[in-house]
Amino acid sequence: MWLDKKVVVVMPAYNAQRTLEKTWRDVVAQPVVDLVVIVDDASRDETLAVARAIPGVVAHAHPRNMGYGANQKTCYRIALEHGADIVVMVHPDYQYSPKLIPAMVTLVGRGLYPCVLGSRILGGQALAGGMPLWRYVPNRFLTFVGNLLLGTKMSEFHTGYRAFSRDLLERLPLDVNSDDFVFDNQVLAQVAWLDVPIGEVSCPTSYAPEASSITFWRSVEYGVGCLVTAMKFRLARMGLLRSPLFPAAARGA
Repeated sequence: MWLDKKVVVVMPAYNAQRTLEKTWRDVVAQPVVDLVVIVDDASRDETLAVARAIPGVVAHAHPRNMGYGANQKTCYRIALEHGADIVVMVHPDYQYSPKLIPAMVTLVGRGLYPCVLGSRILGGQALAGGMPLWRYVPNRFLTFVGNLLLGTKMSEFHTGYRAFSRDLLERLPLDVNSDDFVFDNQVLAQVAWLDVPIGEVSCPTSYAPEASSITFWRSVEYGVGCLVTAMKFRLARMGLLRSPLFPAAARGA
């Protein structure tokens, strides 16, 4: 029965001392959550100390700053090592409401979608929730191009709120992905490569002053990386490119 599945929530953390415990409290308030994993990517503040002081949490620290993508790789590895059947990734900056975890877990646990996203765009409340216009417009453009090249119909590719089945995570070649922010986009492209359906739930969001954010130029770098990923996907689908991101053997698994 799907209710017996073990649900592990992972939080890739970096300089999140002000919001980490608040996020954790709302996460563990959800009755479906069995375990929380926090990975600190060599923060410059007291994130690791806060994580280690939280009861029942598996806290892990990188010895040096390795990047957002590398942090997620560690998160998923630890979650699977602890027997996770369903893994939910949420940022610890309280930008996304943990109250959606039960809905996302239900969609994965019932076998409807092996991958579920908490979308800030679905429902039309992103700007009202404080998403800056300079982030909203590129989000919509990159999502349009991504859907066009990947053959998907998602409302956004760039959310930091995701749920995966164990089987799907084990099929994804995560180790070849970037250690930087474009990791998120590469994962969804790989899910699409496997022809796995992706579900979405509408997620209210809040851009508080303490919420994490990347700079404008880092966002530009991320956007270019997303476009490159989508082009590689399309060329690989056409048989014009071989890429470790999209192994041919994986589609027949």
